Amino acid sequence: MSKSKENRLILVCNDDGIFSKGIRALVEVAQRFGDVVVVAPDRQQSAVGHSITIMDPLRAQAFEMKNGMTGMAVNGTPADCVKLATDQLLDRKPDLVLSGINHGSNAGINIIYSGTVSAATEGTILGYPSIAVSCMDFNEEADMSGAQEAAARAVQFVFDNGLPKGITLNVNAPAGPFKGIKWTRQGDSRYTDEYIPRKDPMNKPYYWITGRLEILDEGPDVDVNVLKDGFASVTPIQYDLTAYRVFKAMSEMEL
Repeated sequence: MSKSKENRLILVCNDDGIFSKGIRALVEVAQRFGDVVVVAPDRQQSAVGHSITIMDPLRAQAFEMKNGMTGMAVNGTPADCVKLATDQLLDRKPDLVLSGINHGSNAGINIIYSGTVSAATEGTILGYPSIAVSCMDFNEEADMSGAQEAAARAVQFVFDNGLPKGITLNVNAPAGPFKGIKWTRQGDSRYTDEYIPRKDPMNKPYYWITGRLEILDEGPDVDVNVLKDGFASVTPIQYDLTAYRVFKAMSEMEL
């Protein structure tokens, strides 16, 4: 039986940093379901993926956030924050790990690069039900009301139904009011990257990445396509990278 709201502890993290609007928006959602502790990076950590800190010490500092919320700022990655929180900073184990609300979509191939998704995935690896939430708008002042509603529905689903072992929910939503929400699969996509060469004031070369997202999948249940239609998407993802469709066939072949 699911715990009551009064007995739940929800850990909130992100990759945009502890002072982002998105994490405050997610805390507002989390507070509907239980006690909330925020442990997040002390600076922008977008696109760090699932990296962890092994060569430098980690430090956690208490901060008062806007609207009177408090949290712990960590000089590490999103995955660091979840690992450190559950091992050292929390007084009890969380009933849910929530990561976000990210500024920018984490649908399609973005899942691979996302620190927000990786924080939630780390929660799953450690054995806690976990959800990543993203809003498609990069604007700091984006309307996240739809993403908040999508997050609330995903949280309620998890508390009502649980999640299978090894599964994380990846939630994405357009900016603006909530239109609806659909189960989706990760879309096949890739970035067409270009590195622009430039010179610094010392005339030494450096490179700045740019590019565009190329969608290779047009199915109606694909996350990026559902988002284009104005709906929020929920994709169950896993950290087990085994290619099961080809494993059996290959295992019968001689190496």
